[in-house]
Amino acid sequence: MSALTVYSANQHHAIETFTDITAIQAQLNALGVQFERWTANCEFAADADQDTVLAAYRESIDSLKQHYGFQSVDVVSLNADHPEKAVFRQKFLSEHIHADFEVRFFIEGRGLFFLHVADKVYAVLCEQGDLISVPANVPHWFDMGENPQFKCIRLFTTPEGWVADFTGSPIAESFPTLDQYVAELS
Repeated sequence: MSALTVYSANQHHAIETFTDITAIQAQLNALGVQFERWTANCEFAADADQDTVLAAYRESIDSLKQHYGFQSVDVVSLNADHPEKAVFRQKFLSEHIHADFEVRFFIEGRGLFFLHVADKVYAVLCEQGDLISVPANVPHWFDMGENPQFKCIRLFTTPEGWVADFTGSPIAESFPTLDQYVAELS
């Protein structure tokens, strides 16, 4: 289940939680964040290669490429057996910004984006079928959990791909991890 929880950035307590897709979209659209649900044009195996995955979502990807001028698209996946899962997780857990907007589509699994906007923090639980686009220069961080299990399509307007400018703020340490967030939703 996709979810959005709005927190006070200073007091770190939840103000409101949304699980209805229309309500999530309305809240995020007000911040300039695109949030959509996609479906594949065909079925494919969980171990499908990048070309197969991209072909399954070709129409949606081409539409975004045309509209936003994306120059590169790839597929990234991580599972609990990956030997460097803790290193990858730590890299994304610190608050950072990008000069480009960050677009992710979850083919499988889940991840938790935190967006720090003014005096609020928006926790967005993305699951299979969710597309999120975080605007450029919005401070944010991402948690894939202690035992990650996700596959995402990433889209970039620059050939360099993912380039972060870390803010140095410890704010991410004050909010729940993916595992804690999911447990609290249950």
